[in-house]
Amino acid sequence: MPLSRREFTRQSALTGAGVALTGAVGALATAPGALAAEEHSSGHGHDHGHDHGHHHAPGYGALVPDPKGILALPKGFSYRIITRTGVTKLDSGESTPSNHDGTATFAGARGTTLLVNNHELAGARATWPHPVPLTEGLVYDPAAAGGCTVVEVHRGGEVAEWVGIAGTATNCAGGATPWGTWLTCEETEDKAGKNGFTKDHGYVFEVDPYDRRANRAPKPIKALGRYAHEAVVVDPKRGHLYLTEDASGPNGLLYRWTPPEGFKHGRGKLRTLADDAGVLQATKVFDKSGAFVDDLSRATKIGTVYGVDWVDVPDRDAKTVSVRKQFTDTQVTRARKLEGMWWGDGGTYIVASFARDESPVQHDGQVWFYDPKRRTLTLKVLLGVNPDPSKDGAFDGPDNITVSPYGGLVIAEDGEGVSHLFGATESGVTYPIARNELNIGTAEKPEWSEFTGVTFSPDGHTLFANIQVPGIMLAITGPWKRQSR
Repeated sequence: MPLSRREFTRQSALTGAGVALTGAVGALATAPGALAAEEHSSGHGHDHGHDHGHHHAPGYGALVPDPKGILALPKGFSYRIITRTGVTKLDSGESTPSNHDGTATFAGARGTTLLVNNHELAGARATWPHPVPLTEGLVYDPAAAGGCTVVEVHRGGEVAEWVGIAGTATNCAGGATPWGTWLTCEETEDKAGKNGFTKDHGYVFEVDPYDRRANRAPKPIKALGRYAHEAVVVDPKRGHLYLTEDASGPNGLLYRWTPPEGFKHGRGKLRTLADDAGVLQATKVFDKSGAFVDDLSRATKIGTVYGVDWVDVPDRDAKTVSVRKQFTDTQVTRARKLEGMWWGDGGTYIVASFARDESPVQHDGQVWFYDPKRRTLTLKVLLGVNPDPSKDGAFDGPDNITVSPYGGLVIAEDGEGVSHLFGATESGVTYPIARNELNIGTAEKPEWSEFTGVTFSPDGHTLFANIQVPGIMLAITGPWKRQSR
């Protein structure tokens, strides 16, 4: 049953500032140069965004430059390269594919950690020196370069890697399922015939890290729609899937898929669905006065709460018109660069990476929290436009995200200039965790690739993350600690 505007407005009136904030991350504040932040709900009134010099400042201190020129980390931390394109090999002998992106971890046998790693390779296969190999039985479209590999890290340090799915395109983010598989998302709308493709693309596929046979004869989950997919999460209680779309002209949408009545989730079940199974819907949000909000960039204060309605998608397979173009701008709420998602605290965290001229208001990053019980979206993080991304300090362009076992969030940066992994505490302070020091540009015009695939090991001791170009998977260890509020 949709949350009516009247009901949401009445709830907002009863609670004053809107529906009560929820989620362990609280009202997260911002990086330096942020737009605006309301007082934290506890009423302490600290300037959380600029508390870095305080003796209780969170995080792990200053980042120490890396003599090897890969990764600057706080004192006491270290990293290990797990895979590196052009250096490490798959068990079949080919190079680790390039352009590492979304990743999740799974507990393997005898203390091993399994990781499924997306490879965001777009367009024609021939343009990539290190595509995902076309392993027999695991190929969706032999003309496409992308896919996933499964990486097995043993306690003793040994690493094995093999193909999970091949012949997919622009595998960007995705999401882990409660039943122990990975949903990989194609961030493209290319159809058969384009780039030499033999099949339509823009789908979600399921990859099983435990069972290679389950990945044979890859089948797109067409019920989840065909569009520029970014990330997906599963509501373990209600069974809904939430999905982001990274697109512009017009800006992309946030989707919810409701399974058909009687459907039971489980390993491999999604691929058994009919192409039109369940209901795919897009968000339409409104503020506490009941007014429709056309774009999420309109929110300029931490703690902004919107009510959410869901609108049915007319043609989820986008046979003639892209899904986001099937709606007028008064029917749905849009957002530029809808990127990473992570389920935690009874809902899903959702990243809008940045907004520029294609959006009503400019910013350098938002993180929202959707509460399915209250049917509300709450703005948790808001990064102001970074005036000088070439300087270390401020953060911009959040992308992949994970909920930390030590409190708060860990976020991979995909902005301009310097690239970081950074944390955000439950009450709102941001702090650096790592800085990419691998210059893929020149001395005169330095360039640092984005971080992707940020995710903790099942035991919480290791933080995995990728440098997308050239394609490096890193394992970061050190004196992790519970972050103060």
